[in-house]
Formats: sequence, C-alpha cells, structure tokens
Amino acid sequence: MSDPRKYQFNLPKKGRPSRIGLEEEWYPEIHKYYGKCTSKRIYHPINGIRAVVIHATAGGSSVGAASVIKAGRASFHWLVPDEDEPQHGHFVWATAPEKLAAWHVRNSTSHPDVFDGHNKVNHFSLGIEVVNTQKSSDEFSDWQIQTTARIVRYCWAKYPNLKHVVSHAKLDPRRRKDPGTNFPWQDFKKLVLVGDEDPVPKLVSIATPASQIKETDFHGNCTG
Repeated sequence: MSDPRKYQFNLPKKGRPSRIGLEEEWYPEIHKYYGKCTSKRIYHPINGIRAVVIHATAGGSSVGAASVIKAGRASFHWLVPDEDEPQHGHFVWATAPEKLAAWHVRNSTSHPDVFDGHNKVNHFSLGIEVVNTQKSSDEFSDWQIQTTARIVRYCWAKYPNLKHVVSHAKLDPRRRKDPGTNFPWQDFKKLVLVGDEDPVPKLVSIATPASQIKETDFHGNCTG
C-alpha cells in the first residue's frame, strides 16, 4: 500500500508547459471570509512560489471544506469537488487569491526535501484541497485526479521557480495523512509531467482581408 508520507516529486527544468487554462469559479461569497485566514506572502508572489501541496478534505462536500475558511481557521487556493456535486466534471472552486499565503500547512512544519527545509511553507506554496473523506471506501474520481494534475500544470506554467509537488502528509506526518492511500500518486505524477498544453490562438494580421479569415483561426469564445 502506498504511503502518503512519501508522496513527492520535483518538476524538471525541461518540459515546463507554456500555456495551461484552468476552469475555475470563485466559491460563492468566499471573498467575505478568506481575508481572516490568509496573509501577505513574505516571498515574491510569482518568483517566490516553490511548491504545490496536495490535500484531501477528510469530509464529503465542498460546503464542509469552505466552512473552515468561513470560520477563519484555515484556507487553501483551490477546492476540487466530489463526484456527487454538480460542479464535478465542470470546474474547480477558487477559494483564496494566489497572491496571498493561504493557511493550509502549519508554520512550524518543514521537510529537507522541500525548499531546503524552509518552514512557513504557506508563504512559498499553493494549496489544493480535493474533496474526499479519506476512508478506504472513498475512491478519487478520474476527473478529480485529472483536474488536480491540471491545476499543478497551470501553476507550473505560471510560476517560474515552482519545483516541488508534495503531500500534506509528508510535510506534517505526525498529524496528517492526506491526500491518503487511495490517491493514485504515480498516475497523478504522470498526468502532471506529460499532460497536454492548450493551443495558442493564431494571430490574424489587421491587414488580412476579412474574406480570408477562417473560423478555425480562433479557439474559444469571444464575448464583449
């Protein structure tokens, strides 16, 4: 059986994706609450990001996970819904601004394999919570794993010094077991390292006659 206390891999210098989109929506009214359980980063909010920490909620709903933020006890940047929630298969919840340090790891914890053993992990990391009870009967859905990997790839493309992908259990092994033994860490790692990039839209010159512009020159929807 896999041991969550050993879950970690480092992102290689080569192979960094250049463009990854993320289907996310702000959790309803969460902006009223995250200010009580986030901090201004002590490191640069772009260049200072070194790690992504993978968590599981130990509860069965996004509502339950968000209640922790509303109570001001802890926070995280993204929340990946469970398969019995309507958002599953469509988008993840954004729950705290990336520029802020979310309170998802204790300040006193550290590991020599992660940013040379620096503590105050929240200040150089981003936190992803995946809704899962961590019970042996509660499997992660394929979409949850694929989407969590996509969030990491989004971060890898955005943050030039991001290196470590690590479990909460490795950083705080005496108190935490998440994301748990059911989390398919090796499959997740493969999805992160070899996932697809988003296509870059073709640029159409302003000198190009309208009659020569094809619908396939554009990707996505334009709204105005």
